[in-house]
Amino acid sequence: MRQLHLPFRAVICLLAVVMYPTEASDVCGRNFFSALVQMIPCRSAVAPFSPLPPTEACCQAIIALGQPCLCALINGPPVSGVDRNMTLQLPDKCLANFEPCAMG
Repeated sequence: MRQLHLPFRAVICLLAVVMYPTEASDVCGRNFFSALVQMIPCRSAVAPFSPLPPTEACCQAIIALGQPCLCALINGPPVSGVDRNMTLQLPDKCLANFEPCAMG
């Protein structure tokens, strides 16, 4: 029974993120949730305690997402399991020529 609670909590968290109004939808031309979904390949690279180097799929996702949208995600609502400081480092680790994001 306990195993059912974790997916349910994850769904509730995702719904909260979807319904949270952000500037990301204006900056990215889409909503916060769809931008967050694009970042799924980077989960292991932004883990709070033991991040791994970004994969090629992660770097492709970062480049496809673009600097304005990545910055909007970084400055959006907190996401459980995501270290914002590690997220800020992804463009450099992926050799993406992005301007640095200002944390605000």
